[in-house]
Amino acid sequence: MIQQNFFRGRKILVTGHTGFKGSWLCELLLLLGAEVTGYGLEPPTTPSMYQICGLEKRLRSEYGDIRDLEHLRKVMRQVQPELVLHMAAQPLVRESYRRPVYTYDVNVMGTVNILECVRESDSVRSFLNVTTDKVYLNREWNWGYRENEELNGYDPYSNSKSCSELVTCSYRNSFFSEGDRQVAVSTARAGNVIGGGDFAADRIIPDCYRAAANHGEIELRNPGSVRPYQHVLEPLAVYLMILQGQCEEPGVAGSYNVGPDEGDCWDTRHMTECFGRCWQEQTGETLTWHAGQESGPHEANYLKLDCSKLKAAFRWQPVWKVEEAVRKAAQWYAAYQSGEDMQAYTVRQISDFLDGSRVQ
Repeated sequence: MIQQNFFRGRKILVTGHTGFKGSWLCELLLLLGAEVTGYGLEPPTTPSMYQICGLEKRLRSEYGDIRDLEHLRKVMRQVQPELVLHMAAQPLVRESYRRPVYTYDVNVMGTVNILECVRESDSVRSFLNVTTDKVYLNREWNWGYRENEELNGYDPYSNSKSCSELVTCSYRNSFFSEGDRQVAVSTARAGNVIGGGDFAADRIIPDCYRAAANHGEIELRNPGSVRPYQHVLEPLAVYLMILQGQCEEPGVAGSYNVGPDEGDCWDTRHMTECFGRCWQEQTGETLTWHAGQESGPHEANYLKLDCSKLKAAFRWQPVWKVEEAVRKAAQWYAAYQSGEDMQAYTVRQISDFLDGSRVQ
């Protein structure tokens, strides 16, 4: 459970703050009263949630490449954060096949760089590296992966995140576990996130919205692919819960899966049809889909997470079921389409979520 008083006035550095998840996180942290500094590239899409919500005017934003160690060092020294949340990444599987060297450079050396800055800092007490559910060696089995399963992602994106996990573990063991310089360090392996404001390529909900906005038909590459879908606010709340929890009790630091319950692991076809129903409720417009050719590089067909460790350590439960998550996403895009104040609308959705999670 997030305690709002914990974050009020605290300095937190967020890498990758201009992306989809980063924008939702910054909006959440501002609502909680945190002093937020973002470090990342300019928004990766046009349009972007970061710009739609006017976040660049409401927090300290430093545009920089996570691979630029000297720039990152400079920002860390200026900010003196107590909490650091690392989300800067090349986050797309298909893009990693097109640009594997770049993907490894960002996702592996970027992790080295931020951890080196934390090692050199006197202010940081709590650090969280956000990776992915795809870090595991995927055996296509029908039960959830646990945190002690083998890390060996298949594609360059997944494998680079497996490497990022190992880098984090090495720094924790080598520099942060003994002596006077103790920093609580964790990683969080989140499932597929959905929500309004995502305009990235090769993601199911943005693809659905683009089809709706263009009055076209949705093309599904793999209608039967099963993923652990959750609203973006679910893992973001967990990230803050871990940052807070390990700051107060360092013994809870570790690696945690963050995903929905098993019944909310849906295939792409069901996600698409659910979005279509929700979109029709909001706009009166009908959406249709068709299966495209199964071409392109390898992608896993079946993936679930076992979140027992997170539930036991933090007494955590998901707030929104996947159908409600899809509905919230459709509502956000419909509000955006109709020209509403999206910063205010986003805050309302965050407040609804926090009410459901009983924030103290």
